[in-house]
Amino acid sequence: MKFGVVTFPGSNCDDDMIYVLRDVLKQDVVNLWHKDTDLQGAEFIILPGGFSYGDYLRSGAIAKLSPIMNEVINHANRGGYVLGICNGFQILTESGLLEGALLHNNNQKFICKNVYLKPANNSTVITKELDRDRSYKIPIAHGEGRFYAPEDMMKSILDNDQVIFRYCSEEGQLGELYNPNGSLNNIAGICNKGRNVFGMMPHPERAADAALSNEDGRLLFESILKNI
Repeated sequence: MKFGVVTFPGSNCDDDMIYVLRDVLKQDVVNLWHKDTDLQGAEFIILPGGFSYGDYLRSGAIAKLSPIMNEVINHANRGGYVLGICNGFQILTESGLLEGALLHNNNQKFICKNVYLKPANNSTVITKELDRDRSYKIPIAHGEGRFYAPEDMMKSILDNDQVIFRYCSEEGQLGELYNPNGSLNNIAGICNKGRNVFGMMPHPERAADAALSNEDGRLLFESILKNI
């Protein structure tokens, strides 16, 4: 599997992602610059976290205009896999590859801490190997992570089983008490109807190395590798 990790001006999780994919999981990885117009044979594209273009206008609003995004959109429309994490998730919603929007956290503050996620389904490559009866400890670091969609769009997302992760307690309980940013339906991540484009606010690459005493995030990547 060849992964392509896109770097935008302001990305700050690209090296973390490359390290996990290349050094921890022993995969072939190419670093793609935002001005590139060639995915260099990458089969799985990752848009990492950070503050692309300083989050001017809205998070991801300028990054969606980068030349590389035309190729990413074409790749996704052909059925190619794309994963956006944090700022990458924001870029995917701005680009129209994922539904909804990421709004300011309901406390109007930047939140950086460990949270717990519960897989909402086992029907995607990123969740297929995960246990829906347990929670996974994954860190978040965002100021605009509150998932929102209009009522009709949210109904479609739920009806099509597009939610992939929800915020929960350490014991796996759902509820507003365990929702760090006010996301509708405790949503931490979704996919598109075709199940080849994924977005999530938490950072699995920051929980994928034994040196960090947390490898829950590694399980998401291993699920991807096993099912593609």
